[in-house]
Amino acid sequence: MASAQTSPATSDVNEEIVVSADRRNSFSQDYLQAGAFRDAKIIDTPLTVSVLSRELLDAQQAASILDAARNTAGVTQSQLNATIYSNLSIRGIAVDNLTNYRFNGILPMINFIDMPIENKDRVEVLKGAAGLYYGFASPSGIVNLVSSRPTLDPVNRIDVSGNVHGAFGAHADIGRKWGDVGLRINAAASSIENGVEDTKGRRFFTSAAFDWEPVDGLLLQVDAEYIDKSVTEATELVLPAAVNGVITVPPLQKASKNLGSTWLLSEGYEYNLLARARYNMSADWSVSIGVGESYLKRDRRYSSFSGYDIVTGNGTLGVALTHGNDYRARIVRGDVAGVIETGPIKHNILIGVSHYERDSNIPAATRYTFSQNLYDPIEIPEQPTPARTITSISRVNEDAFFIFNRASLDDWLNLIIGYRKTEYKDRSLVSTYKASPDSWSYGALVKPMSWLSVYGNYIEGLESGGIVPQIATNAGEVLPAALSKQHEFGIKLEPKRGFLITGAYFDIDRASSYLNAANLYVQDGEANYKGFEFSASGELLPDLSLSVSGVRLDAEQKTGSASVIGNRIENTAKFSGSIFAEYRIEALDGLRASAGVFRVGRRASNAVNSAFVPGYTTFDLGLRYEKEMYGRPVSFRVYGENVTGKKYWAATGSSLIQQGLPRSVKFSVSTSF
Repeated sequence: MASAQTSPATSDVNEEIVVSADRRNSFSQDYLQAGAFRDAKIIDTPLTVSVLSRELLDAQQAASILDAARNTAGVTQSQLNATIYSNLSIRGIAVDNLTNYRFNGILPMINFIDMPIENKDRVEVLKGAAGLYYGFASPSGIVNLVSSRPTLDPVNRIDVSGNVHGAFGAHADIGRKWGDVGLRINAAASSIENGVEDTKGRRFFTSAAFDWEPVDGLLLQVDAEYIDKSVTEATELVLPAAVNGVITVPPLQKASKNLGSTWLLSEGYEYNLLARARYNMSADWSVSIGVGESYLKRDRRYSSFSGYDIVTGNGTLGVALTHGNDYRARIVRGDVAGVIETGPIKHNILIGVSHYERDSNIPAATRYTFSQNLYDPIEIPEQPTPARTITSISRVNEDAFFIFNRASLDDWLNLIIGYRKTEYKDRSLVSTYKASPDSWSYGALVKPMSWLSVYGNYIEGLESGGIVPQIATNAGEVLPAALSKQHEFGIKLEPKRGFLITGAYFDIDRASSYLNAANLYVQDGEANYKGFEFSASGELLPDLSLSVSGVRLDAEQKTGSASVIGNRIENTAKFSGSIFAEYRIEALDGLRASAGVFRVGRRASNAVNSAFVPGYTTFDLGLRYEKEMYGRPVSFRVYGENVTGKKYWAATGSSLIQQGLPRSVKFSVSTSF
């Protein structure tokens, strides 16, 4: 459960497990760093967790959260073109871009720009509700990006990369440690070319991770990153009107086709700042505090194609230009963790408080319409950037107190209970919403053997209703917050060192929000998501690394409007899964071959289920060759994505569809010195 303060079963609460000390050169990891689960062994955590290691990310040349998270069961792309940012759903539930993406387990990042992956040690995905520790967040799960930290061994790494479409870039990773002080600096710059016509882009980021242990038991850490990105946002398709209750999905086009123009850019920058301190007061008690800020500012030139005739292709391209959209999120949180023993029972206690605030300034959109054709697109004339006129302002304030107890008996039985009290306020120019919810979490984990654990949990999640988007008639309205409830039962086993297998059954109830037939975005009724999930990762054989995942999902609208009751929730596939393997070829030392299969099933495109996009399967192939040259290690990588050139609908939801990117081949050369 995402609310537990858990330590390795054999360790005192203050034994520090540093991320950089986890297993290297492996697709599997032993420890989890997200939230209250920092320093916990994955096999000891009573919820579904996926940790995507640096080794796996390098094998696939991952450059975005979507690149990483597609290795996780139940993750799909939602509504938007992933070129702008990774807009994800997990288990059919949208991942909130304002609350669910975390920087080093604490700071909620504004995920409206592509977060860099090159400077991360790992990507962690905690599935399901996380209300006790994280407060108001979607019950889809938490995506935690963990920074690479300074290590005892110096780091001097240079990467040069590109693809067959003409993209080119470079990345530098420099790390040093001087006694009790360490510094890790990353920087990268690249052009963006993805094979789609009339697009262009550039990307830059720099980051620093600072560690200092001024006295024994006190660890100070500061993390900072700055991201700047400009890229053409390819035009989305709006589904045509229904005929006799059924919508005909348009035929797939050439994957490189773009109905928009190069000037339809999404341009923005973001910085993320986080300072943390942890002090071990004794062998059993510690105090931690974290303070952070995330800020994003962007201009967006969004386009969509609608009202078209599928036979002739004639329709209307709508353009919405916004200037000076910005978001600022701040968080302060502190906790005290310790151990109290009562006879044979050890109580791991966590008591904490948090304050979170977020300001959103959304400017008015200047709108244009142009004639366009689906099959024979024409150039759209560039329009001037509008003045900044803010018409939608909102502020969220969230203050909370939480307490948690994990009672352990001889390391084989853990009983868990947690409570959170929250004062929540969401204000906009149109309305104000206040709530003071209580949320509870319970769980149990049984570990009959060191390599096997069985668990169950009940978690209450808190979810912001959010601000109604601009596409709706009631844009700017604040929807009420809601309570979600999750039951989960699972098993984890590690039959051999470095190979972890997990399985889980989950059942989640949450409030349902959707765009109705009157073009109003409403919170109406309750949706249920239940299913089975499986994963296996690590080294199956000395020369074979695997990452396998799959989920069977039933997502249904249980109550609400008569037009949606019993329907499948939009953008939920009955099955999704992936298999990725890398094999070390003994005939040539340093050579590895990899292959991946990624499957997403058929999905509904809207709440009334009048349209479905078909499922699809894509295949990847890769080669990696490592060799010492001139006394330095050099790594050559070639990785092909969608090597069969499959045409498919990658994203859907709210009657929007977005086609997947064309076949691509990425390459990179890296060296350390």
